[in-house]
Amino acid sequence: MVDDAALFPPGDAPLPAAVAAHRRHRAAWYAPVVGPFVVADHRLDELAAALDADPFPCVLVVCGTVPDALARADRAGVPVAAVEVAVSGDDLVAAVDAVAGSLGSAADRPVLAVELPALDPDAAWLAACDRLVAIGARLKLRTGGVRAEAFPPTDRLARWLVAADERGLPVKCTAGLHAAVRHTDPATGFEHHGFLDVLAAVGALLDGAAEADVRDLLDRRDAAGLAATVAGWDVGTRGRVRERFTGFGSCSTTGPLDDLCALGLLEPPAGARP
Repeated sequence: MVDDAALFPPGDAPLPAAVAAHRRHRAAWYAPVVGPFVVADHRLDELAAALDADPFPCVLVVCGTVPDALARADRAGVPVAAVEVAVSGDDLVAAVDAVAGSLGSAADRPVLAVELPALDPDAAWLAACDRLVAIGARLKLRTGGVRAEAFPPTDRLARWLVAADERGLPVKCTAGLHAAVRHTDPATGFEHHGFLDVLAAVGALLDGAAEADVRDLLDRRDAAGLAATVAGWDVGTRGRVRERFTGFGSCSTTGPLDDLCALGLLEPPAGARP
């Protein structure tokens, strides 16, 4: 559920240290909760040197072109589990098609997550979502960053989630979800969304919730109440929610896990902690 984005702001971990930590995460008791290592295409050669002869799956964030990034990963011997690309422009559908076309046939391409412009959904934005469904891709939602404006307002995030739910479109989030529950960062003053809030909102949408209910869930700061909601899901509901909300990138892997343990949603072995 938690993709390891240690290389990215605000963590900005040195690459050798990030690789060593990811290996520890993959061998730890909480490994099933840890997603792939996230790396930008321009750091692939550096990553390859750190991986040596023992690579692990990575999420490739494409800053240049998809073919160049995949070729570079292939030369570096870095396994690519997923590709993430941001698109923009006047014709978002064409931009999505261009990215999908550059990945090759659907049979052998990695998972694709496309980040659309961080705007209120309009007709062009929604048409691009329809296209993502048609090509079997995921929608990548930016939920934070190093500037206040990178954090989407609650009503906008709710509209994004509603649009995805209406289409059966899987989503992943990136940035800002460092803690389980919505909070104000005391150091920056930024309002952070919580990953449990997002999980609860996705679960509510699957049960037919209205947009107003989704907004209310995203605004909740009641950690115990949110934890009780999630803990009350049966196995089938958990599976459906995770199919729709596939995970989120975090520059701290253990921070979210600490929250899950504190809320009783993840039980460590005796004496262990993330």
